[in-house]
Amino acid sequence: MRFSAMLAIPLLCSIFVSSCSHNTAPSLYQQLGGADGIAAITDGLLREIEQDKRIVHHFADTDIDRFRTLLAEQLCQLSGGPCVYSGGTMQESHTGFNISLADYDALVEGLIKVMQRQQISISAQNQLLALLAPMYKDISYR
Repeated sequence: MRFSAMLAIPLLCSIFVSSCSHNTAPSLYQQLGGADGIAAITDGLLREIEQDKRIVHHFADTDIDRFRTLLAEQLCQLSGGPCVYSGGTMQESHTGFNISLADYDALVEGLIKVMQRQQISISAQNQLLALLAPMYKDISYR
């Protein structure tokens, strides 16, 4: 074997190994903890809502089990997980609730508390909040 070929084989092997072991950044879904993380966020947010006198009245007639399922689906889909959101549009779902910016902010505040308790990175929190922020226009006063 020629000297240059002997050098090329280890070089090619190291390139192949490094390209195979190259880690890509985790998806937002993974950063949120996958299915278990989404479930914990959803359950934590439901507890926050239950304790928040500013917004709990908006959920008085809500089927909480169905809401929990749909919220988990939505967070999962939004974050790039394998779920498909099966609920109605945000506009349809919130018509008649008279949700103000203060109500929306209170919900977001609760979501942030939950994510902080779960030690989700600020980056992942901001990514999720950026995906949720445009929904305000669809849920406010109808």
